[in-house]
This record gives sequence, C-alpha cells and structure tokens, in this order.
Amino acid sequence: MFKLGWFSTGRDEAARLLLQTVFDRIAEGFIPAKMAYVFVSRRPGESAESDLFFKLCEDLGLQTIYLSAREFKPDLRIQDREAWRNEYHRMVLDKLPEEVDLVVLAGYMWVVSEEMCRELPMLNLHPALPGGPKGTWQEVIWQLISARAAETGVMMHRVTPVLDEGPAATFCRFSIRTDSFRSLWEACEKKLLKHGLSAILQTEGENEPLFRKIREEGVKRELPLIVYTLKAFAEGEIDWQAPELPLDLSLRIEKHLETGSWA
Repeated sequence: MFKLGWFSTGRDEAARLLLQTVFDRIAEGFIPAKMAYVFVSRRPGESAESDLFFKLCEDLGLQTIYLSAREFKPDLRIQDREAWRNEYHRMVLDKLPEEVDLVVLAGYMWVVSEEMCRELPMLNLHPALPGGPKGTWQEVIWQLISARAAETGVMMHRVTPVLDEGPAATFCRFSIRTDSFRSLWEACEKKLLKHGLSAILQTEGENEPLFRKIREEGVKRELPLIVYTLKAFAEGEIDWQAPELPLDLSLRIEKHLETGSWA
C-alpha cells in the first residue's frame, strides 16, 4: 500500500483541518494509502495549538514523532542557521520509523536541509501557478495585482534545496477576471492610479477587497488540491519521477467546489 509521511508544526486550526481531511479521505478509501507517521516540529506542552494537534493525532490513532525545533540548539540556530538546519533535520531523519512513498509538508514552518531533500520525496504547497510569482502568499497576491494578472492558481511542488524552486507535481488554475472580480479590479485600479501600490499596502494592506477576494479563492482550492494530488500519487496516475508532470487538476477541483462531493 502507498505510504504517506506527514510533517507539520501544528500551529493552528488550519493544520488540524488539513490532517483531518486527508485522514478522512484515506479512511473512506478515496485516497488508497496509509498514513505511516506524523512528524511535529514542536513537543507536547510547547503551545496550546500544537497540543490540540497532538490530541488530534492521538484521537486518529496516528503514530506521532516530534522534536522541538525551537528548543533544539538555539545558540547554533542564531549563530549558523544552515548548520543548525542540517543538524536538526539529521536528527529528524534518525527518528522517522519507516520509509514512505511520499511526504507532505502541511503547515511545516521550517526550511528543510539539503540532506532531507535528498532522502525524502517531499511535496509542499505554493499559492501560485507553475512559473508564477514566488514568495509568501501575501507577496504572491500583491505581485498579481501589480501585474494586473488575469489568472492565478495553486500548485504542489517537489521540495528541493532551493526554496520554492522545486518542479511542480500538480496544479489548478482559476480566473481572477470573472464577474465577481470586476468591480473589485475597477476600484483597485482607481486607487493604484491615484496613490500607487505602496500606499495601498500601508493604508489597507491585506484588508484591500481585491486582495481578500484573490486570497479567498486560492484558499478554498488548497485543501482539494492536496487531496486530489495524494489520490493521483497513490493510484499511480502520476509518479515521483514521471516526465509528464505537472498534472492539471483544475477540472476535478472545480467540480468538487460545485458539488461538495469527492469524486
């Protein structure tokens, strides 16, 4: 059976929702896989949110391994971040109980080491189309607005030693020029012409209506993209080394958003 590893910092409700949703799709057979382990970069008692994540793992009967990144050699982390990253993730690798076919970084808040990139087939989520804007989700959206983009998307990409540069495995795309966006673009264009982007960043920031709408449309596609990506890997539709990557999952995800069903 296809085996998954799951890496998380367990820092918020979104991390729990991701895990619960994928677990449920596995339990009902939609994703033909086994979740072999969950690794958490915090220890029990380190924070209230991650304790809720640990409780969820326990309730789901998942094998959970942890190593607090914050408490691991803090002096070295300050003095030499790369050396710290290498030592921390070497210890993480030593703790993992078994080999898996795929590892998902799901709300994992640390940059992984080069060694871990070589040792584990890892996927991460990035809120843009392949070849699209790089950076945080906030930076991506501001770049889209600045470029007057017509579309955007979300992708799952392979994790490599160069941050956010791994090739895409799957993606979905959606228009940000539909009727529901039209008035938002018109209002934003007026502000851009009058004040410029930097002024909008300072006065409205993430509360700018077009910014919020783009974020909302991206977020609601992120979890379905993860689910359909794992299903495609587990069923052999795509393979880690497959040359036909990336796989466009847009139609499946839009159908799920329309119907609410997984199919």
